[in-house]
Amino acid sequence: MDDGGFKGDLHRVFFNWMLQELPGAYESEESNRLSMAYFAISALDILDSLNQVASEDTINWVYGLQVLPLTEAGGRNDGKTFGFRGSPSIGVKFSVDGAHALVHDGGHLAMTYSALAILAILGDDYSKVSREDIVRSMRQLQQPDGSFCPTMMDRQSDMRFLFCAIAISVLLDDWSGVDSKRAVEFIVRSQTFDGGFGLSPGLEAHGGATYCALAALRLITLYDRSWPSSVDWTSLIDVDMLTQWCLNRQSSDGGFQGRPNKPADTCYAFWLGGSLRMVEIDHLFNQEKLRSFLLSAQRKWGGFSKFPDLQLPDILHSYYGLCGFSLLGQPGLKPLAFELGITQRAASRLPGFSRKIKYGA
Repeated sequence: MDDGGFKGDLHRVFFNWMLQELPGAYESEESNRLSMAYFAISALDILDSLNQVASEDTINWVYGLQVLPLTEAGGRNDGKTFGFRGSPSIGVKFSVDGAHALVHDGGHLAMTYSALAILAILGDDYSKVSREDIVRSMRQLQQPDGSFCPTMMDRQSDMRFLFCAIAISVLLDDWSGVDSKRAVEFIVRSQTFDGGFGLSPGLEAHGGATYCALAALRLITLYDRSWPSSVDWTSLIDVDMLTQWCLNRQSSDGGFQGRPNKPADTCYAFWLGGSLRMVEIDHLFNQEKLRSFLLSAQRKWGGFSKFPDLQLPDILHSYYGLCGFSLLGQPGLKPLAFELGITQRAASRLPGFSRKIKYGA
């Protein structure tokens, strides 16, 4: 049942539509198709509507995007990143077992995270995941400063891909692909003078980077069994400054901005709402005003727009707007394992969640 203006039925229709056929405007995002599928499937899980997903066909499609470690001739592709590619757009032939890497092809950390999240949501047992090759690739992708590159061919490295690597470690329950000490040092160095976190040390604090930093730090200190249990993750950062910075990102219209002097944006309901939840101070921001902002960005076709004055919804902001409502406790929505980006239902079945997080109200 819809409640207080939240149009759950329309959101179900919207995300099911996005899962079946993306509009032409998404053509430029073809290489990220796996992430688009993650947004739609995770959203339907939050909406308690996984019955709308053809699970077996979807699982086979995801495995079809796995980068196999051997060449067609049987040799090793040691120069490639293993895991999952974002789409078959470069001419990869479909096979339910995955495909060998082509020239300028390989797995991507963000796409691998998306693939494993989808498989977890749909209840797959990861029996066909090339675990050892993913972990071996991650060891090669971690940089001397502790950050991660997304692929062997892409030398950008920052907090986004560090979070992906940490989340993959939890999903696979295998931490051998990560030097956690170096990763934590990178996170701690990235806290800025005003309390938030930048994508890298010395860069401006940003809501998305702050979420990635806190989620990764929380996952490492709670689930990496090599991490000393006596070291609480909040002792490693300045929580007071972080609290002030995050709370100051709520604008007068109720939404959250990603940086100072920027307009409020739907997706930061999750990035900053989730950050505040992780440090257990989400009761300090105005939740009613955030709800009002999100309702103003809700569109009549279902989904959410980036800003309230934009006419059309998009899948990314629709997903994170829905996550914002879940964090606000919207009736009928499943609660999130917000540091991992999937529902608590899906996360609770992961072997890596052997030490349970106690979620706040």
